[in-house]
Amino acid sequence: MGYVVKVDKSKCDGDGACIENCPVDVFEMGEDGKSNPVNQDECLGCESCMEVCETGAVTVEED
Repeated sequence: MGYVVKVDKSKCDGDGACIENCPVDVFEMGEDGKSNPVNQDECLGCESCMEVCETGAVTVEED
């Protein structure tokens, strides 16, 4: 079982909190200044990214 990580670009403020707090480097900063989940296969489902996202832009769901 895996996880699907999504970032709502309209809510993302680009502060990088999800990038800094992800233990397995799921996210990278995109050229648009928004977080981009590039390594979803690595996601542990810990939801630390959701917890630190002040705008509620990040969601993690079971695949």
